[in-house]
Amino acid sequence: MSDDHSIGATTYLTALQQASVTHFITVPDLIQIALHQAMERGDSDLRLVRTCNEDQAVCVAAGLTIAGQRPVVVMQNQGFYACVNTIRAVALDAQIPTVLMIGQFGREHDNFGHPGTASRRRVVNLLEPLLNALGVPFWCLESRRDVAEAVPAAFDAAHTRRGPAALIVGRPVAWH
Repeated sequence: MSDDHSIGATTYLTALQQASVTHFITVPDLIQIALHQAMERGDSDLRLVRTCNEDQAVCVAAGLTIAGQRPVVVMQNQGFYACVNTIRAVALDAQIPTVLMIGQFGREHDNFGHPGTASRRRVVNLLEPLLNALGVPFWCLESRRDVAEAVPAAFDAAHTRRGPAALIVGRPVAWH
């Protein structure tokens, strides 16, 4: 894996802070474990909020948004699939700006650098088509440059559109 594609937790945290994110709402996931550990160590000024499931994470984020905060919801693809109805009701129908960071659990190493839709695993290859079907704009984070550009773009889109936007974390977050 080239150094450009090794995205560390610090890169994500810096981009989130630069986008004025206030809260890190999460159901921990394996793909973003280094990011979760950085949050637990206090490597960021973001407030960490752990939730029991993805439905709760989306609703907590909605409440924070209504209260004038700027949360990000961090989950993995399987959790996104589990909470599609909540995303529909809260982010789409109620028009609450919601930014989701979705880790691509199950992605094969030989799929890195290729579209997630080309994955042999349904848990991976269904994410982008489902986001498209829901009308949710998304950005794939495959390099540090992607993170720097996509994080503010996703927040801008969510707030401009008054709805959800997704950041797809395509490979495990590195510890550096």
